[in-house]
Amino acid sequence: ACHGDFAEGIDNWPKLAGGADTLDHEDPLKTVGSYWPHLTTAYDYIKRSMPYGNAGTLSDDEVYAIVAYILYSNDLIEDDYVLSDENFMDFEMPNADGFIVDDRAEAEYAIWSGEPCMTDCKDSVAITMRALVLDVTPELDTNAGATEASASAAPEAAPEPEAPAIDMELAAAGEKVFKKCKSCHQVGEKAKNRSGPVLNSVVGAAAGSVEGFKYSNALRDAAQDGLIWSEAELTAFLAKPKAYLKGTKMSFAGLRKAADQAAVIEYLKTFE
Repeated sequence: ACHGDFAEGIDNWPKLAGGADTLDHEDPLKTVGSYWPHLTTAYDYIKRSMPYGNAGTLSDDEVYAIVAYILYSNDLIEDDYVLSDENFMDFEMPNADGFIVDDRAEAEYAIWSGEPCMTDCKDSVAITMRALVLDVTPELDTNAGATEASASAAPEAAPEPEAPAIDMELAAAGEKVFKKCKSCHQVGEKAKNRSGPVLNSVVGAAAGSVEGFKYSNALRDAAQDGLIWSEAELTAFLAKPKAYLKGTKMSFAGLRKAADQAAVIEYLKTFE
């Protein structure tokens, strides 16, 4: 229902087949067949996490059968192949040699350890970037010497303009589009971070500002550079996330239709 009859993926559910010889491309297709180095990873993930919404209900034989069908969908076995505990560990994945052993403990940790260097320090440290994500950078007080009287005589600040009214008809259309996003993102009073962050108040918010969510390095860098999720920026991101922000963890391919992009943004406006 989610991954297709031949593991090709439906809508925005992940593809589990294909992608051979794409790992050196700018936008590689990473599937069980093209990317995963060990079959045990597939078995373990399916056994513990699938099917979505009813995890842990598959028998061992059902898991073997599903893993075999994924291999068949990747043209790695014939349709009469029987996968079992007897031949499972003998099966070699195409990308088995595509990963390296993490040897940083032996190769690099010694470089980072020891007493910290406390010589040739800077004379002073200045703020060079505003912490928009955490909103912790204080405003500079340019009137530090002003008297209380002069402060009280200052004119009242102009009222902030009211936010434009939400197009509820467009938002209703956006609620339907948002079904494509619900597997990773939640909205509403009881929303929690999942594989993607909560999207309450996202329109107009500083990027990377959801508490408790671990963002990609690319998103954190963009946030430090002052990215604000304006409607224009959200539209560009939703159209093709990986092209907009290289290195994003978001696997969603994007909303191709401009009408869908506008609708889902209007829907998100209702969760402030």
